[in-house]
Amino acid sequence: MLGRTANGLFWMFRYIERAENIARLVDAGLRMSLTRSGASDEDWDAVLKSADVRPLFAERHGKVTASDAIDFMLRDTANPSSVMSCIDAGRNNARMVRTALTRETWEATNECWIELKQMLARKLKSADLPEVIDTVKRRAGLIRGAFHGSMLRNELYNFARIGTFIERADNTSRILDVKYYVLLPAITHVGSSLDNMQWESILRSVSAHRSYRWVYDGEYKATNIADFLILSGQMPRSLAYCYEKIVSNLGYIGKDYGERIAAHDTADTVYATLRTTSIDQIMDQGLHEFLDNFIALNNKLGSEITEGYRFYS
Repeated sequence: MLGRTANGLFWMFRYIERAENIARLVDAGLRMSLTRSGASDEDWDAVLKSADVRPLFAERHGKVTASDAIDFMLRDTANPSSVMSCIDAGRNNARMVRTALTRETWEATNECWIELKQMLARKLKSADLPEVIDTVKRRAGLIRGAFHGSMLRNELYNFARIGTFIERADNTSRILDVKYYVLLPAITHVGSSLDNMQWESILRSVSAHRSYRWVYDGEYKATNIADFLILSGQMPRSLAYCYEKIVSNLGYIGKDYGERIAAHDTADTVYATLRTTSIDQIMDQGLHEFLDNFIALNNKLGSEITEGYRFYS
């Protein structure tokens, strides 16, 4: 398969996943601002940092306000990680590999772009935000569902899935890292209602709130939440789950191509660490240090896949 086609599929699904992740972050920020007493516009500073766009926001705006932060994350095309920018980029990649996609997948992608382009054509009113966020999540789900239900399980499918899970793992790890070093303002708040509210917000932003309550009866403990989002093999946005899928899909590609590249070793190493390390060991090592190393390895894996499969050849 041409490297350009692999590149298009890989990034199409990274961008679709990123658009949904950003919408979920905005949703979490809205919930926090609506439920937290004394909430201020500065609460959105943490949301911008979670999305790793705070420096870019500072270049375009002065003081952080809820209105500017939401607009920047949802529809500002100067922000390459805004929902609209990601949907645009995802559709552009889909057009590039149009002949490699099923009709159902292309139509779901194109319809997503058309609907969101209309919804995000102008600055949103507060009352419109829930509908927009739900539309992003629903449309992203429809694209994945159409792809999953209609594509051959060949290298096309595998590259798309790898892109999805690399992006998802990056999102979960960054959100966890920001919680520990940005969201919690002081050690005295640990275990407080503020601490619990922030953890609940984090769980909601990765679609893990209800499933966490099923497993842990709703008791918000930092160690349990970190364990759930890092090491759980059942939680579809955990790091361990993402890397189980990455290793599996890379394995299929390696079998099809009859060779291993550096990305296989990196993915195997990360997955082995996630399978053999306990949450107590991670906490003893330092959650920030663990996540920082994970993010670096996850980025390295993306680069190795790009180079090893000659995405731009």
